[in-house]
Amino acid sequence: MKRVVSVSLGSSRRDHRVEADIAGERFCIERVGTDGDIRKAVALIRELDGKVDCFGMGGTDLYVVAGRRRYVLRAALPMARAAQITPIVDGSGLKNTLERRVVRYLAREYGLPLRGKTAFIVCAMDRFGLAETLVEEGCRIVLGDFMFVLGVPIPLYSLRALDLVARVIAPIACRLPMEVLYPTGKKQEEGAKPKWGKYYLGADIVAGDFHYIRRHLPAELPGKTILTNTVTREDVDELRRRGVALLITTTPELEGRSFGTNVMEGVLVALSGKRPDQLTPQEYDALLDSIGFRPRVQRLA
Repeated sequence: MKRVVSVSLGSSRRDHRVEADIAGERFCIERVGTDGDIRKAVALIRELDGKVDCFGMGGTDLYVVAGRRRYVLRAALPMARAAQITPIVDGSGLKNTLERRVVRYLAREYGLPLRGKTAFIVCAMDRFGLAETLVEEGCRIVLGDFMFVLGVPIPLYSLRALDLVARVIAPIACRLPMEVLYPTGKKQEEGAKPKWGKYYLGADIVAGDFHYIRRHLPAELPGKTILTNTVTREDVDELRRRGVALLITTTPELEGRSFGTNVMEGVLVALSGKRPDQLTPQEYDALLDSIGFRPRVQRLA
């Protein structure tokens, strides 16, 4: 049996473990939260190093992207460097492939109309492939990177603007502690604090990392589509209560839970038998085809 473990800086209350058959292989897939304690995360990775087939880094990114530039989050480096034997991935390698596929699938195979729709992307540097493909499919975009990462009320309206701003801001932001940049630990358990409501309500689609989306959810989101990744049963119930019409997760549902992209990238790396830096986007595509991947599309209202 292959084993993939996502070591997350997120809340341990969101832990999950499943066994599943994927492309003819039996997998044990686990998510282990460390409640924002990076030393605990590093210790767990070192303890399991060489004993599992692939690690995922949860509750953080190692890389974020704007335009054709990739920026390294320094706070994530201790976790990435803790694994000396087992491959470790943060999901960024798969996001560029998987999330582009999902948008195209929604437009061409599922029949979801995208052209002319407004997409509010809470953090495009975390989901650049998703943002770029929504633009390619004809969406108008509003980017919330300043709002959700830095708390500054400045929306951006193009990927070009994001690229120009990132060249100045990203080298500074990438040196900040992770808890400043992203909801970790108990922050993931806090109730939503409504903010930036006009951008949520002015969009047809709200897209991006679920912890960012949930952080400032308005009390009501009637008729909206949420395009995201990691959700639990409780998260789905919360979205239903707020009137969300359609939930799409870029990773499939496994026993009531859609895992993060770092977990699914770990599964693909384990299947391939290669190191992550040896896998091309074309090989990720082939692996996704081999497992018959389909996104989760769930009508809530």
